[in-house]
Amino acid sequence: MKNKESNIQLYQIDASAKEYPYAAEGVSAGFPSPADDFKEPRISLDKELITNQDATFFARVRGNSMINAGVADGDLLVVDRSKEPRDGKIAVCFVDGEFTVKRLKIEKDCVYLMPENDAYSPIKVTKDNELVIWGVVTYVVKKL
Repeated sequence: MKNKESNIQLYQIDASAKEYPYAAEGVSAGFPSPADDFKEPRISLDKELITNQDATFFARVRGNSMINAGVADGDLLVVDRSKEPRDGKIAVCFVDGEFTVKRLKIEKDCVYLMPENDAYSPIKVTKDNELVIWGVVTYVVKKL
C-alpha cells in the first residue's frame, strides 16, 4: 500500500468579489424549462462558498487518495481554518513536513488520517508525529 502523494498547492483568497449571472430557479436535469422563466439575478461565488474570508484558503488536490469521497486529482478545495476539525471531517493536514488531505478519525490516544481509496493506507498520528490541521474542507470545486 502506498501513502506518498504529491504536495497540495495552496492559494490565498482574492478579496475582489465579483458577481456572475445566476439561474436562481435552478437548471432542470429532466425536461427543459421555458426560456422566458429565466431571470438574471447575480451571485457572488465568494459569498456562496466562503463564510470566513480571513480564515479561508484554496488548495489544489494532487493524487487520488480521496477519490471515493468525491475528491479527485486536480479538484480545488475550499478550506476553512475557523471550522473545528472533528471526527469524520475532511481536512488539509500538515503531517511530518508534508501536506495531505484526508478524513479525520479521532480516537482517545491518537488520530488517524484516513484515505478514501483502498490503494492507500491510513496514517496513524501519535505523539511522535508532527501534525497541524490547517483547515476543514467545506467545498470541492470540480472541472468537468
